[in-house]
Amino acid sequence: MSSVPFAVGLTGGIGSGKSTVADMFAARGATIVDTDLIAHSMTAPQGPAMPAIVAEFGAEFADASGAMDRARMRELVFSDAGAKTRLEAILHPRIRDAALAAGAAATGAYVIYAVPLLIESGTWRARVARVLAVDCEEQVQIARVMARNNLPEAQVRAIMAAQVSRTQRLAAADDVIVNNAGIAELEAQVERLHALYLQIRW
Repeated sequence: MSSVPFAVGLTGGIGSGKSTVADMFAARGATIVDTDLIAHSMTAPQGPAMPAIVAEFGAEFADASGAMDRARMRELVFSDAGAKTRLEAILHPRIRDAALAAGAAATGAYVIYAVPLLIESGTWRARVARVLAVDCEEQVQIARVMARNNLPEAQVRAIMAAQVSRTQRLAAADDVIVNNAGIAELEAQVERLHALYLQIRW
């Protein structure tokens, strides 16, 4: 048995249901390493990425608590591609290193790295055995995000446009879970893939 955990990269567009799927795999014994949670810890008060962010963007991009001012940064990176690249250069290597360290210490049946920008990052594909994409119809995706985040449709579409296309994501995936219907359909797909991953792992 390899000392390196069998790892799956879980991705999907905003509102596709990645978190729900990750929870289902966790309930079956997988270790979930969520890069969104790691990113939040990096940019929390006294987070390890904050000195570099303040040095690069200025003190006004930290709020009174010392955390990154997410609203201000979001506005900047959506209007300035160069700023987005600079922020990613600070965050992505730190997030990746922290995620891989967590995965290496995992004790579950296998590791699932939940990485929303897995395809965009370019480096994750070589670090996982399989890529799993959670997919749904775009109108379903838009409706979910509008309801969950109380955002107008135009803003949801702008967020989706900043991510890789659905076609690109599906082309890069080894496995796909379709999340257009209910929980029962989702559970069945997760169960099938969990069995497959256990088979490959052992």
